[in-house]
Amino acid sequence: MIELTKLNKNHDEKFILNCELIETIEEKPDTTIRLLNGNYYVVEERASEVLSKVVAFKKNIFII
Repeated sequence: MIELTKLNKNHDEKFILNCELIETIEEKPDTTIRLLNGNYYVVEERASEVLSKVVAFKKNIFII
């Protein structure tokens, strides 16, 4: 699970995303994350930052 910020004009809205459901991450120019179930989120973080958070989460899970 990773913490992200929804792209919102009025205020920052943090949420936790189950990164196991991510199908694609695109920047066009806003970062859009599409999930396996068809839902999508537009977030403030760049695609590279989302990827870094996913990698960090996965490393944390598999450390013995």
